[in-house]
Amino acid sequence: MTSVESLYAPWSLRDLVDDITAGRTDAAAAWERSAARISATETTLAAWVAHGPRPEFPAQSGPLSGIPVGVKDIIDVAGYPTRCGSVLRADSEPVDRDAEIVGLWRAAGALPAGKTVTTEFAYFAPGPTDNPAAPGHTPGGSSSGSAAAVAAGQVPLALGSQTAASVTRPAAYCGVAALVLTRGLLPTTGVTGLAHSLDSHGYYAAQVRDLACAWAALRGVPDPSAGPARPPRVAFWTAAPLGAVQPVMAEAVATLRERLRADGATVTDFAAEQTIADTTAAHKVIMAYEAARTRTTELAHADALSAPLAELLRTGAATDPRDYEDACAIVDRTRRAVLDLFAGYDAVVGPAAPGPAPAGLAATGDPVLSRAWQALGLPVVTVPGLRTADGLPLGVQVIGPPHSEAALLRTATWVQARTVPVPTP
Repeated sequence: MTSVESLYAPWSLRDLVDDITAGRTDAAAAWERSAARISATETTLAAWVAHGPRPEFPAQSGPLSGIPVGVKDIIDVAGYPTRCGSVLRADSEPVDRDAEIVGLWRAAGALPAGKTVTTEFAYFAPGPTDNPAAPGHTPGGSSSGSAAAVAAGQVPLALGSQTAASVTRPAAYCGVAALVLTRGLLPTTGVTGLAHSLDSHGYYAAQVRDLACAWAALRGVPDPSAGPARPPRVAFWTAAPLGAVQPVMAEAVATLRERLRADGATVTDFAAEQTIADTTAAHKVIMAYEAARTRTTELAHADALSAPLAELLRTGAATDPRDYEDACAIVDRTRRAVLDLFAGYDAVVGPAAPGPAPAGLAATGDPVLSRAWQALGLPVVTVPGLRTADGLPLGVQVIGPPHSEAALLRTATWVQARTVPVPTP
């Protein structure tokens, strides 16, 4: 089973919740479907570190009604070890309690189905996971297993984390939707972090409306995608100063821009292109410096680490504190400037990755297009729907001001309804 048709089959969370609410199915049937899909695809896909049996369903299960959720293997789940994709954690024992974020999802009704593959300590060294939407191409990193599990329809919801582009890029490559939360919005206790000022929570679902369904359940608010939405005010970010965007992605974003304008959106150019490029460079300094101080135990055993992680930690350990302070100052200045710009529009729209998923599984792709937004701690929705002429997914990201998740999901739902394929040459 290696074709796109057989592997790529995202499962709508919102449709599942609607069916459970209406009595057309139940959580037990959802778990049976999940187990069957994992059985049919996992040998090829390799999205899971460990997958558990169907749990006992609590009497009060919350709005997500006991549905199965995948959890990235840097996030603690009671009864499972947290191995972080590293040989240094290969003998870890099962933990006694959930990370706080898992507890919040349990309160909303979701039940962990197991642990999904992560790159080593959520950095660049890939695991074995394939891409359901583009077999033989990277699923991205570091939340590769969670993105792939959702894209393959193994689960309708999966948790990830982002320090650079660890949620956004896999969603773009695997053709699914993802939400990166405002940094600091929810606790990170029980999550093996990499850089304290950059680490954020995120999650995956099939479409933006499925993200919105999950958000409503998690936060106890109305579904932000329900009902009509006005055409938004959006600024398009080309990322041109970074020199990373491939022509096929640039063409797709330009096509989307004209479609949004034609359907009534107020469309402008993003006014801080060079500032975002400067902040991208600052992010790399901050990430390395903080990672070396967060992962001191691993730095002491760097010879046992993958080459990319060992290089990151050694680079960070050698970074002058003044360079780190200068990088943080750049981020602070950019944050103030960008927040001022948000007074004039609802969201920034731009490419989520340089292009489609690169061929091969030996690397995870370039995180360059998410670094600055992650440094700023802003919420980001990855919107699927665009594709290359030969069918590879091209994700776009919709970025909002802090704590605007509900409004951002509403805007992203409107945007997704207008994604169009790139014309065949």
